[in-house]
Amino acid sequence: MRPRALAVLVPAHNEEALLPAALDAIRTAAHHPVLRRIPVVTVVAADACSDGTVAASLRAGARTVRTDGGNVGLARAAAAERALEILGGPARVWFASTDADSTVPPRWLAFQYARAVEGWDAVVGTVDVGRWPQPVPGLAARHERQYTATRPARGPWHHPHVHGANLGVSADAYTAVGGFPPVPVSEDHGLVDALDAAGRRVLRTADCPVTTSGRLNPRARGGFGDHLAGLTLEDSPAC
Repeated sequence: MRPRALAVLVPAHNEEALLPAALDAIRTAAHHPVLRRIPVVTVVAADACSDGTVAASLRAGARTVRTDGGNVGLARAAAAERALEILGGPARVWFASTDADSTVPPRWLAFQYARAVEGWDAVVGTVDVGRWPQPVPGLAARHERQYTATRPARGPWHHPHVHGANLGVSADAYTAVGGFPPVPVSEDHGLVDALDAAGRRVLRTADCPVTTSGRLNPRARGGFGDHLAGLTLEDSPAC
């Protein structure tokens, strides 16, 4: 599929501090030369926000949809629904999902666009932790050892991770499997599981990682931030 448009989906719960950097990085990625004739729409789902998240979104030129469920699955799905309203339906639309505490690399959208043109239905990427918020002895090394445990010495790494911060999917495939499930955690895993079960072409790649926050007090309980917090106490299952 050669996408006619890209839609970036960003759920956010009280993220006025980190969201501007996330949106700046998305704007840079949207101006990649490969995408000069491709419309890119960014939709922020402001979920149960009591701060300046909506104002920060509007200042950055992003479209905004408000949700009040305190549920990242519902929020990410609401962003996708709003994007399809703006773009006139799912035909030849590619969704690129990230998080409000993450910054995508400049080639992120061009990379996903190229994978869509190659015929992939979804791209499941990896993340790098940008900055650890406090000195916890051995935490970064413990995370790196566990996160890369399955990485081969050479050749591509078809990793086991799923992150809403670095996920792409064609809108047609997304709608065919029911979209993001309405769950408060692991909505990204739910979508990828459904795509796999439907026999869709899902690429797991570490070639274009997204930088994400290393905060240990995450907005979504049970997700990547809680995984990192767990590593301060003991080994935790990989995310």
